[in-house]
Amino acid sequence: MNEPVTLKINADKLIMQALEEDITSEDISTNAVMPQYQKGQVELICKQDGIVAGLQVFCRVFELLDDTVSFEMFAKDGDAVKKGELMAVITGDIRALLSGERTALNFLQRMSGIATYTHSIAELLKDSKTTLLDTRKTTPNMRIFEKYAVKVGGGSNHRYNLSDGVMLKDNHIGAAGGIAKAVAMAKSYASFVHKVEVEVENLDMVKEAVEAGADIIMLDNMTAEEMREAVKLIDGRALTECSGNVTKENIQNIVDIGVDYVSSGALTHSAPIMDISLKNLHAV
Repeated sequence: MNEPVTLKINADKLIMQALEEDITSEDISTNAVMPQYQKGQVELICKQDGIVAGLQVFCRVFELLDDTVSFEMFAKDGDAVKKGELMAVITGDIRALLSGERTALNFLQRMSGIATYTHSIAELLKDSKTTLLDTRKTTPNMRIFEKYAVKVGGGSNHRYNLSDGVMLKDNHIGAAGGIAKAVAMAKSYASFVHKVEVEVENLDMVKEAVEAGADIIMLDNMTAEEMREAVKLIDGRALTECSGNVTKENIQNIVDIGVDYVSSGALTHSAPIMDISLKNLHAV
């Protein structure tokens, strides 16, 4: 398995929680039709074009249910797959194949959907200086998988969680009593290895953030013209990030503005799943 170490460390407990959610005591349907061990095979088939992500997680679901299961893989994470394509053949205890099917597909469909949607937006930015980022707007307990899928799709990760970095949003600024106070307090409190990012909503706030010494300035829900003016005002004194309802449909409007980063919650909260199925289960 070639997934990042962080995924290996965190995956099993989260996969087990998903399996426990789906099987509280027994799989009644499977136990009714398959009371004893029977070796079987099933095919993993792509039902629409897209970018596949999460195959290792998919496989791990079955490994946790059946330590004899084996996989013949015809695709890997990051591959562009086509409708009707055979991606894998899984061989193992039919009871495990039946009981793990939905959980395994839930992970794979969700992650592949995110990778596919991310790829479609990343392609629009490939000739620009702007890097595409995700956000913390992820499904609870799925963040490790969803942020991995963003990277598979060609995007990059913003901070993983609240412990990763300082981001002073409107309510932090309000609590501190202004941008200058918030930045000063953050720089005093946080380790020197942490950059301080400030969310701004207008040009006056941009000026304040620059003067306060912010390392990154997030231009939130600003018009294209406002963002162009903001980039001029910042003039390289801080990194720039554009955020706020960024989707595939409107990202073209900011490609030529020259921001360093654009973050989009839509990558994880609005990506449709990719249609993938397990078919043709039979005894062997």
